[in-house]
Amino acid sequence: MRTVIGVMGGAEATPKVTEAARRMGALIAGHGWVLLNGGRAAGVMEASARGAHEAGGLVVGVLGEDDLAHASRYVDIPLPTGLGDGRNFVNVTASRVVIALPGGAGTLSEVALALKQGKTVVTLLFEVGPAFDAYASSGQLLRADSPEAAVALVERALRDAGA
Repeated sequence: MRTVIGVMGGAEATPKVTEAARRMGALIAGHGWVLLNGGRAAGVMEASARGAHEAGGLVVGVLGEDDLAHASRYVDIPLPTGLGDGRNFVNVTASRVVIALPGGAGTLSEVALALKQGKTVVTLLFEVGPAFDAYASSGQLLRADSPEAAVALVERALRDAGA
C-alpha cells in the first residue's frame, strides 16, 4: 500500500513558496509516496502537483467543485467532490502526514483539522500562530525551513507511527 502525503497551501503563492512546493512534490515522488492536494491549477496546489508529476510520481487532487474545470493538468487522479471547502476534511483524512505551506483560512482549517485528528503536520515556510503552540510543544506540529527538512520530518513521523 502506498503512503499518501498531503500538501496544503494557498491558491496564491510567492515565487519562493511556489518553488518550495514544486521541490516538495518532487521529493514526495522520489520517496514513492502519493501526493494529495486540493487539485486546482493554482498556487501551492499546481506547483506541488507539477513537481511530483515531473518526478514521475502519482498525484491525487481533491477538488471542491463537482467538475474538472479547475483541475491542474499535473493531477493524475482528480476527485471532483462538489464539497467546496468541505473537501479540506477529505484532504487531511486521506493523508498520513500533512505538509502545510503558506496559505489563508482554508490552509489553516486543514492544519487544525489534521491536528484534531491526531495527524502529524509539518509546516514549511509557514507560521500558523500561537493558537497551535500546544501542538508544537507535544511534537505533533513540526516546523521546517526547506523541503528537504520537511521530508526528514515526514520520514520520522512515519517511522514513529510504524509505517
